[in-house]
Amino acid sequence: INLGNPVEITIEDLAKTVIEMTGSRSELINKPLPSDDPRQRQPDITRAKETLGWQPKMDWKEGLKETIEYFDTLIRERSA
Repeated sequence: INLGNPVEITIEDLAKTVIEMTGSRSELINKPLPSDDPRQRQPDITRAKETLGWQPKMDWKEGLKETIEYFDTLIRERSA
C-alpha cells in the first residue's frame, strides 16, 4: 500500500521551498537526470484510502514547516 501525499511537486520546487523556509543561502545545481530516473513520483493512495481509511492530514508545505521546526529545536537543544 502506497502512503504519501498525492500532490505531485518537482524536486526543484521542494528544494526552493526548503531554501525559502530555512533562510538558507544554498544554491541549486541542475544536472541531467539518470536515464532510469522515474518521471512521476506521485503515489496512488487509493488502496490506503479504501483499505485503511487513511489519507494525509496536512499539505506538504505544512508538513515541511513542522519538520523544519522539529530539527531547529533539536539543533538548539544540542548546542545549549
